[in-house]
Parts: sequence; C-alpha cells; structure tokens
Amino acid sequence: MSPLRTESPLRTVVRAVVVLALLLGWSAAVGPAARAGERAGRQAAAAVRGGDTLYSTGTRCTVGFNARSGSALYALVSGRCAQDARTWYADAALTVVVGVTAGVSFPGNDYASVRYTNTAVAHPGEVSLGAGAGTRDITGAAHPVVGQSVCHVGRTTGHRCGTVQAVNVTVDYGGGTVYGLFRSTVCSEPGDTGGPAFSGGTALGIIVGGSGNCSSGGYTYYQPVAEWLSAYGLSVY
Repeated sequence: MSPLRTESPLRTVVRAVVVLALLLGWSAAVGPAARAGERAGRQAAAAVRGGDTLYSTGTRCTVGFNARSGSALYALVSGRCAQDARTWYADAALTVVVGVTAGVSFPGNDYASVRYTNTAVAHPGEVSLGAGAGTRDITGAAHPVVGQSVCHVGRTTGHRCGTVQAVNVTVDYGGGTVYGLFRSTVCSEPGDTGGPAFSGGTALGIIVGGSGNCSSGGYTYYQPVAEWLSAYGLSVY
C-alpha cells in the first residue's frame, strides 16, 4: 500500500486503501480460534486496559486507552470501528457485558468512547504491551511533535517503536475524510487498528491505518488523543 498523492508538508491526502486494510482484520466466523478467544475473554474479564479487545455484535475493537470524567470511566476506541455498535462485551461469545457506546465521531475524526457499566470489571489506567511483556502506566496525554519518540501496541504486530514523522495529516477513507492525524515511522499491519500509541507514560493517539508492512517497511497513521479527550471532557489516569 502507498499514498496516491501528497499536498503540503502539513497536509497529506491518501486514498482509502492505505487505511482500510487495518480495519478489516477480523471475521465473525466462529471456529477453534474464535472459541479460544472466547475462553481468553472470559479469563481476562476481571480487567480491561489499553491494548485489550472489546466485542460487539459483528465487530471487535481494540481499546486505545482508559479515561475518566469524574467517577465515570470510559474506553477510547476507533470511531470507524465503533460506529455501528451499541453494547460491548469482554468476550467474543458476548456474555460479559462491560459497557455501551457513549459517543462516536467519524468521519472528520476517528474516535469513539465506550462508557463502562460493569463495576465487577476493573479498568486500570495502563496499556498492555502484549503477552508476557507487562504493562505501561499512562499518566497524561499530549499533542505529538515531529521527531518525538513514539511506541505503539498492535493486536497483530505487538509492541514497536519509532519517531513521529508528520502531524496535521489528512486521510481520505473513501467513505469519509479524517483530519488532524499524525504519522510515525513505526510499521503496522491488518488487525492493529485501535492500538494505543504513547511516548513514555504519555498517551499520544491510537492506530487508524498505515502503509506497507513490518517485513518490507512502512509507517502508521494515528488519531491524536488530546483533542479527543478535550471533546468528551475526559482525562487519562
């Protein structure tokens, strides 16, 4: 995959193919792998953190970060991923309810919030770095800066790091244009969408698409999180 046209240094427009491959990483078919996912979902239902998966009818979305407004707690997920979903579960069998969609902004932006409703499930203010890799505590959020170090965690490619390459990037999804994204030198692949991107303990954004792959090289686009938190009156913790 590669961008089809470039405009000014602060605004890059690319076609839908750059992003959509990262949005098609899941099938609703129930086979051995799906059943294994159901078991894992039930086992993990005691806590949902950044990098974990939430399920709804016909879709699943990766949690970017957990956030709060007063005593209310929320998951931050991709707007495109969440736009047709209402109730969310911790498992693929849809047996452990964890929350409901509270707001979606797509196109224009690519973010959504899920309000947690199940008080029996914990929502730590940290992100999972992948199986056996531990967690990273997230204590704040900031706008990305070109040249800044950034790491992300994708469901397919795991924990990878690089640098912020561009800000104020515009992507044409085909079904709608999204503004104000940023791009990094970190590769990503189908299934990584929604994964958290951070610099140290500071939340920067979530994965919304990319170009190339992790074998031959590529880069990734993100929805910044600071604007998102401001829009919904939320803060990470």
